[in-house]
Amino acid sequence: MWSNLPFDLLANIFSFLPPDSLALASSVCKHWQACVTSYPPTAAAARHPPWFVALPVRNRSHTCYIHNPINQTWHGLFLGFLPHPIRPVASIGGLVLFRSTASTTLRLAICNLFTKQNWSLPLLNIARTNPALGFVFGLDGSPDVRFSSFRVYVAGGMSEAPSGGAEYEPTLEMYDSRHGGWKIMDRMPVEFAVRLTVWSPNESVYSDGVLYWITSARAYSVLGLDILSNRWRELSVPMAERLEFAALVRRNGRPTLVGGTSNDGACIWELGDGDRWGLIEKIPIELGMRVLGVRGSWESMKCAGNDGAVWLYRDLASGMVVWREVVGGKGRWEWVWVEGCCSTMGNQVQNIPIKGLLLHPNLASSVFPRSIDR
Repeated sequence: MWSNLPFDLLANIFSFLPPDSLALASSVCKHWQACVTSYPPTAAAARHPPWFVALPVRNRSHTCYIHNPINQTWHGLFLGFLPHPIRPVASIGGLVLFRSTASTTLRLAICNLFTKQNWSLPLLNIARTNPALGFVFGLDGSPDVRFSSFRVYVAGGMSEAPSGGAEYEPTLEMYDSRHGGWKIMDRMPVEFAVRLTVWSPNESVYSDGVLYWITSARAYSVLGLDILSNRWRELSVPMAERLEFAALVRRNGRPTLVGGTSNDGACIWELGDGDRWGLIEKIPIELGMRVLGVRGSWESMKCAGNDGAVWLYRDLASGMVVWREVVGGKGRWEWVWVEGCCSTMGNQVQNIPIKGLLLHPNLASSVFPRSIDR
């Protein structure tokens, strides 16, 4: 009976499985494998918490490490199919955006870590180094992550000056996956171009038509770009001059600020009406002390987040603190401790600096426009 079920019905049943169980189901028979690889995850993916992906940032390893939140286990994932050297930038849906470190000017590629597919994006109109990157996903509302459109915005950076040498580039470029190719959108304030080039960690948040970046020039602040009007604005940050670390993530569709000081611990604020930040949560004292360890400072802390979880981490082997939505908990969130990755499959793992991303693993083959270089 199971082998004769229609693909759409079988895909709906599979949507209730977590990614690791789905991978096992794909090995049962050719019919099930075809269903798993042909039908992407839909909104049903929200039934499962996102997976944490720890990607090496210094190209010392051709392996990344993923944490399964269902059974609290770490797994290694071989990256030999990717061109090297590369550096992870962000997750877009169930995909990962990378930049090449073999070139000083920006070169971007996108990949599916689980199907081992990768594509290079076209070259920008203006060659530039170290610009800020912003990402918008799913504007067409499609539940199909293989075809749902995405945009990549590039702001600022250094470009070649007409008289020789380099200068700050006060323009904004946008790549739209529906049409392919880069388009120069508009000019931007030179001051913002400088701050995004020098003081931005390349982590953006999109919410209600606005892209946000956090900068750390002198004191932390947030820059916002309305993608329809191309208008820029600056937002203040709570405790801006006192924060030892700060990161901007998206939670429940809203820009959310995570920051900490030795005296006050780590706090979480959400951006509300009138560009006002409201304190919504504090890390429990015992978890804060545990994640800080002997350092006693938040300065080297990193943060990854999406609508369903916020992770605080330092490196691969150190313990991590997670604030996540309880599946089926009607909006309730909980704090949990996650042990760092010290071994996989009984083999010891070397501690390395990482870039953490959150995503829902996608086992379906992805399809991209012909304009993306193969």
